[in-house]
Amino acid sequence: MKLHELSPPRGARKAVKRLGRGPGSGHGKTSGRGTKGQKARSGGNIRPGYEGGQMPLQRRLPKRGFTNIFKKQFAIINIRDLGRFQKGSVVDKAALAAAGLLKRESDAVKLLGQGTIDYPLVLKINRCSGAARDKVEAVGGRVEII
Repeated sequence: MKLHELSPPRGARKAVKRLGRGPGSGHGKTSGRGTKGQKARSGGNIRPGYEGGQMPLQRRLPKRGFTNIFKKQFAIINIRDLGRFQKGSVVDKAALAAAGLLKRESDAVKLLGQGTIDYPLVLKINRCSGAARDKVEAVGGRVEII
């Protein structure tokens, strides 16, 4: 069997509805749009969320809070994630990205204290929790805030 000999099974593909091809087709004259009204006109359709003049749900619900557009995104790394690095190695954004721990290299990195570490590492990161710093320094490692 060759690629050009393949075809879908019978009934898997449905014929396209051909509109405006005369009364015999069953979709002639108004072409399935009904008679008159906004949706029968060319280019006439209703935007998402429009409720026919009734106050839309998006405007009826109370608004609360505030979104800070300058908020800094942090990639969270835990102590347990550092097990994939060699003893004494320097761990920075590039090393974390190469290890697959960062989704976006643009994110700032914050180290949290879940898990344990048995050997020293030099960490060059943006933020660090107190517990994480204590664990890294207890085994002879170093945390440098950049």
